[in-house]
Amino acid sequence: QVQLVESGGGLVQPGGSLRLSCAADGFTVTSKWVYWVRQPPGKGLEFVSVIKLPGTTEYVDSVKGRFIISRDSAKNTVQLQMNNLKPEDTALYFCARNCRVTTMPTIMCEYRGRGTQVTVST
Repeated sequence: QVQLVESGGGLVQPGGSLRLSCAADGFTVTSKWVYWVRQPPGKGLEFVSVIKLPGTTEYVDSVKGRFIISRDSAKNTVQLQMNNLKPEDTALYFCARNCRVTTMPTIMCEYRGRGTQVTVST
């Protein structure tokens, strides 16, 4: 059974940083693509980043140069380091698997956790 549990969200001022973590169970993070996706207030699910099997990564344009996705095979976790946060990054962030981008950045995912809230505000 696939389980994904996110942590690390919070309230941060613009320009600040947060590090999200996703604990995976039921599979190993080195055997499947693992995504970070987000849902801003009043909007649908959006692609943020993915780490693929060889470790290659992709990001939505709006976070390139600010966010970094990585994985820890020993702990079976995937992280999202978020720097220089902006108010428009405010959203509920999910770790997800088996996703498909319909029209960038809109995405659909078969598995995701319950999410962790990130709020960027003064």
